[in-house]
Amino acid sequence: MKRLFRYLVGLIVLAAVGAGGFFVYAASVPAIDPIAPPDKASFGADLVSTGETLAAIGDCVACHTRQGGEEFAGGRALPTPFGTIYSTNITPDPETGIGTWSEEAFVRALRQGVARDGGYLYPAFPYDHFTKATDEDIRAIYAYLMTRQPVAASAPESELPFPFNIRLLMAGWNLLFLDKGAHQPDPSKDEPWNRGAYLVEGLGHCGSCHSPRNFLGAEEPGRRYAGGEAEFWHAPALNRDSPSPAGWTEDALVNYLIDGWDGDHGIAAGPMRPVVEGVSGLSEDDVYAIASYVMSFMGELPADKAEKAKAFAAEREFGGTAAPAPAAAGDTPEARGEATFSRVCANCHRSGGQTVALALTSTVAGTDPRNVIHIVMNGIEPPSGVPEKSMPRFGPTLSDEEIADLLAFIRARFTDRPAWSDVPARISEARALAE
Repeated sequence: MKRLFRYLVGLIVLAAVGAGGFFVYAASVPAIDPIAPPDKASFGADLVSTGETLAAIGDCVACHTRQGGEEFAGGRALPTPFGTIYSTNITPDPETGIGTWSEEAFVRALRQGVARDGGYLYPAFPYDHFTKATDEDIRAIYAYLMTRQPVAASAPESELPFPFNIRLLMAGWNLLFLDKGAHQPDPSKDEPWNRGAYLVEGLGHCGSCHSPRNFLGAEEPGRRYAGGEAEFWHAPALNRDSPSPAGWTEDALVNYLIDGWDGDHGIAAGPMRPVVEGVSGLSEDDVYAIASYVMSFMGELPADKAEKAKAFAAEREFGGTAAPAPAAAGDTPEARGEATFSRVCANCHRSGGQTVALALTSTVAGTDPRNVIHIVMNGIEPPSGVPEKSMPRFGPTLSDEEIADLLAFIRARFTDRPAWSDVPARISEARALAE
């Protein structure tokens, strides 16, 4: 019996080793030979200009630039549920960047998630969306990046625990979740919708943030645009579950994407700020195409929704600039929060002020408190085209308890929705990120 047991164990081990060896063989991808860095003059000015616009839509500079670093030189920490990944250097530096990458190697990275040396990339680089771009657009982005200033800078090693640090496993992820190939138009839809679908699903990779992900980090196809996460911010739903009290219209969405601001919805902040700055380089027709596509997920706005939301906001506006602190008998989180609001917020957010009504913003009405926490702690630096819409940071002057009370008041005063949960934990998380 012992001999039979050993025999069976041996067979299992041999089978496992054989299967593992076959997987390694099947999943291995050959390197593409390096090239001499191409001459900048070999790329036409129009192609480079087009690539600049497309790279902005893809938000390349935001992810591939660390704070205080050179543009596109990488090193930015990208937190994921599996650990921290650091963006790579995509300047044409031959040693630490992509200076020795051929156009073929660049296309493969965007289409298949495989680097020039054959190593697999992690989908924090959203190649599952970039694969939908046309060859012409990828070629233009390549031309733009190869004409940037080379910067010698190596990104830190990604901080991923076993087994997520085994890049070869991404071959299995790709097999399950990567739908390779350029976007195919839907013949049943009009031209603006198809153009919007191409930009949103491809280079814009909007679903990377605005869709929930499964336990393997892939977007859930049955819950497209139902809300997700981006750098510890909550990316609100862009479908019928949108938390916007006033709802969205195509014109409002266009205003928001071009200007970074809409009077009924608020200011683009956090990870959305560089997105707006990238989209601002598009033609108005393209922005309307994006809005047309996104609005197809939201559905038709009820005729009276915006009016009801504005009436509710008017009722809840906070008047005056020096409301007295609550009496001791009213020593509740909401009462303490009202005192803090009167002291530090009301001067700008009072009735008749120039800011958006708090009762109309998705941040205040949404299901997740993190965006309000980030805004209170770190303020708002609006997109470059939005003058006089900044907000100072109060993280250094307000304690965690004061911020929690402030959120309790804001939620109770400016919405009719239930109180947020896990607020103290979320504040601690945001405080740690700010340090």
